[in-house]
Amino acid sequence: FIICSHYKCKFWCTKPLEKEGDTEARGKMRLSTASMALLVATFTSATRKWGATAFVPARHFAPTSSVAFKHFPSFSTQKMSAIEEAVSSSAASAEGDVLFPLKGKKVDDVAPRMRFAPSPTGSLHVGGARTALYNWLVAKKGQLDFTSPDSEGAFVLRVEDTDLARSTRESEESVLADLSWLGLIWDEGPDNAEAKYGPYRQSERGELYTKVANKLLEEGKAYRCFCTKEELDKMREEQEAAGIPPRYDNTWRDADPELVAQKLAEGAEYTVRFKVPPGARVVIDDAVRGTVSWDAESTVGDFILLRSSGVPVYNFCVAVDDSTMGITTVIRAEEHLTNTLRQCLILDALDAPRPRYAHCSLILGEDKQKLSKRHGATSCNQFRLDGFLPDAMINYLSLLGWNDGTDNEIFTRDELIESFDVNRVVKSPSVFDMSKLRWVNAQHMKMMTVEELAPLVEEQFGFLEMLEEGADKSKVDDFVFAATSLAKQMMETTQDAALNAKAVLGYGLPASFDDLPDGEAKEMIKQGNFYPIAKTIISDTEANNFPMPDPSNPMDVFLDESKKIVVADEKSGGSAYSYSAAYKARMKELSKDMNVKGKNLFHPIRLALTGEMSGQDVTKQLSLLELACAENNPVNAKAAGVVTFAERLDLLSKFIETIPDEFRAPKVKEAGKGKKDEKSAQTSKEAAGSSAVEAAPADPLDTYDGPPVTALDIRVGRITKVWEHPEADKLYCEEIDVGEDEPRQIASGLRPYMNAEDMEGRLVLVLCNLKARKMLGFPSHGMVLCASNEDHTDVKFVNPPVDAKVGERVTIPGFNFEGEEGQPFAENKIGKKKVFEKLAPFLVTSEYGVPEFLGRPFLTSAGVCTSAITKGTVS
Repeated sequence: FIICSHYKCKFWCTKPLEKEGDTEARGKMRLSTASMALLVATFTSATRKWGATAFVPARHFAPTSSVAFKHFPSFSTQKMSAIEEAVSSSAASAEGDVLFPLKGKKVDDVAPRMRFAPSPTGSLHVGGARTALYNWLVAKKGQLDFTSPDSEGAFVLRVEDTDLARSTRESEESVLADLSWLGLIWDEGPDNAEAKYGPYRQSERGELYTKVANKLLEEGKAYRCFCTKEELDKMREEQEAAGIPPRYDNTWRDADPELVAQKLAEGAEYTVRFKVPPGARVVIDDAVRGTVSWDAESTVGDFILLRSSGVPVYNFCVAVDDSTMGITTVIRAEEHLTNTLRQCLILDALDAPRPRYAHCSLILGEDKQKLSKRHGATSCNQFRLDGFLPDAMINYLSLLGWNDGTDNEIFTRDELIESFDVNRVVKSPSVFDMSKLRWVNAQHMKMMTVEELAPLVEEQFGFLEMLEEGADKSKVDDFVFAATSLAKQMMETTQDAALNAKAVLGYGLPASFDDLPDGEAKEMIKQGNFYPIAKTIISDTEANNFPMPDPSNPMDVFLDESKKIVVADEKSGGSAYSYSAAYKARMKELSKDMNVKGKNLFHPIRLALTGEMSGQDVTKQLSLLELACAENNPVNAKAAGVVTFAERLDLLSKFIETIPDEFRAPKVKEAGKGKKDEKSAQTSKEAAGSSAVEAAPADPLDTYDGPPVTALDIRVGRITKVWEHPEADKLYCEEIDVGEDEPRQIASGLRPYMNAEDMEGRLVLVLCNLKARKMLGFPSHGMVLCASNEDHTDVKFVNPPVDAKVGERVTIPGFNFEGEEGQPFAENKIGKKKVFEKLAPFLVTSEYGVPEFLGRPFLTSAGVCTSAITKGTVS
């Protein structure tokens, strides 16, 4: 006998001859895993009782329908009885007809039974995950449509592990874990021993495959082939030399039964081959690819069902499993299309109903080649480690070959179940776009609160080993909460929050001025403001005059006075007496004392304190640093790369001493050469004699470092139709003419503030380059701009002049809206780069109700836009 330690291995035995020429007694049969387990137990027990010498290795035999053991004289009757009893019990359980649950039924009349059948030879990758998702969506929708208690609709997980050399239980567990993370939970699978159509590992279905193979042999639809490997190799070489496609030449298809019996008597190895019917033609109506047909006889030769080792081949297992499990539709990758021919031939020979088929196109990398590891992360587990949300992953995967017929790209899980239709899966290959996935992930994260995101961010800190094991839970929660709120607006993955925290806790200023790369920071230092400001910060800190986070309340800046989370990058929390307020007061003092303002003040301060030229609010960053440096803090300082505030000042002190002398003071601008009349001379004299000069009002543009306002495509529109959204009591649906061939459909939340009859015919401003999305099922493409007061209890339209032209673009003085640089951003870029979110804090109404950007009004060809809301916000 042969026993392999591999967990899926099978083995075969022979029995002693009853009489000379008894060919049936010479037959062999493959045992199932269950039988093997019983036999191993029997052999183990016998070995302990009678010793290892009782078992002598036997030659290898191929399977047929009878079960027996090689007879050895050393076996006593007592030794054989227990084994024969176990085997006969296994053989008896294998009796009975093969059942096909869908036989005599119409697929449309039964709940969908969908299956995902991975091979456990590695991780679950993007292509497999998409296949699983499509099958899961159809099954879940079917369960909603078929509610009868007798309904057998299900998402079935079947493990195709007949590749014994490559399949491992570890890979199987990895695939199941990935499916669970995605939320694609199966109704029937390998972990459900009681399920009606199990077992669900092919390695455990050996008896069924043997039974079906014997059925085909008995009905003359399959036959034994005794060709040796050498004979097959020679056959292939001769065909290739003759320019003929290699295929089996049917040597044993119609062999003399006596010759077959003789081979069996000799114990010759054989395979079981399927007998392709003469003139057979297979036609399927593929849900994705349409009608596909094959001339079976000319396409495939008589193919193998069982190898000489007794292991069934892939296509045979799949056909048997799909039919006996009642699978209604098979959704899989197009690379399996060629397998469909063999599977349909087997199903037809068994008189079993065929499932429907849908073969999805491949997923390509951005270089239009088949997606693989060289394109970056492709395994689901890696996406989990990289901080992607399961709901965002299935949202994006669903779009790789499918759409719902609208421009909507963001779907919840329930919306996907409701909308998905396999008939809308397209033939053309899909390109995996990592930036698009990150954008989709960001949209899902926007729908989550800081509290909901924090546990996922904590998981990322764990992956990066940035938290100490066994740290105080409350301190961990505070640190994670602060890091999450700090990164909320900019993060596209949960990993971004952890990496952002690591950047904030570090310090990017190099050892010397010469080590600083050429760029914005070096040019700023050359202006001369950095050196004196850095010196002042150092001396302030030494004198305990520089505001620092309150160690007893470091969370202060992350919460406003009502204890609500502050997530806006440019805002910080705290009361009138908080650290944030003290910091701002000190900055005003520095501005006055050093006669410097705007970016000439704030950029040097940011670089000195954080080592970076840009980032989130400085007080928030220093507060996070305080959380990471406090006594009994939860942060692994080495893994997080923490540079304490004291260490920063030490590095800053050394750095500024390397700044060349010519860059240690602000440069004096040369006076302009204009007409020197008496008035200007007198003015200069008065200015020179004055001990203090009143500073001119600061231009907010000096400190602005966000995206250009020209990125927005704001146009004049006219509302032509308004109606109430049928499923939302706060939404109006509007048709608005913005100068295009067809009016835009836009959903707005104006229903609590305005009457529909007052809105029709109004001129409004419309942000036109937002990507279309569904608002509770209504396709909305754009946004009507309105002004609102501070608590959003009063909302009014931003009004263009009555003579403004429908479709014209709104401009802002001081910005170039002409040429290539003045063109609005594309819809995708507006969303992906969060352009509007970054511009929104600067879109306000003045004390006179004029909508402005950085103090500059919204203009049309007919003049300035207006609003009834003063000192409000525009959104």
